[in-house]
Amino acid sequence: MTRSVVLVVMGVSGSGKTTIARPVAERLGWPFQEGDDLHPQANIDKMRSGHALDDADRAPWLAAVRAWIDARAAAGESGVITCSALKRAYRDRLRDGQPATRLVYLKGEEALILQRVEARRGHFMPPSLLDSQFQTLEAPTPDEHPIVIDIRQPVAAQVDEVCRAVAPRP
Repeated sequence: MTRSVVLVVMGVSGSGKTTIARPVAERLGWPFQEGDDLHPQANIDKMRSGHALDDADRAPWLAAVRAWIDARAAAGESGVITCSALKRAYRDRLRDGQPATRLVYLKGEEALILQRVEARRGHFMPPSLLDSQFQTLEAPTPDEHPIVIDIRQPVAAQVDEVCRAVAPRP
């Protein structure tokens, strides 16, 4: 029997969470959930207006992400979900009691990510909030056992690296 795994693809806005998570889920044949779709409308409105979320704003969103993770685990299914998960406390909340939850940290320099954020259209997160994301970011530490992906690589290489990291070992 194969053990289920839920990947939380994390990083600041513009790091490529959806760009990487969706093809990883497709390749592995696992369900995919866009974490941004779980934000309450009030959060989206707040970010769209140029205001950063605080911990209280994030609480219902993190609860919804955790509920999705719990549902996969309860069904014995694997899955891939995107979530910025910027602080250790947020990641601990998502992983507590779910040992099969793995972090995929999309790591990149602020200048590169700013270029990406400025180039994208139709996203509620304005470039003006990127600095607050980097200020909030507590990069995962080795004890969290993250899969760290350098976002300077081509998308296909990033997807390959994630899939190799979670492939069952013979």
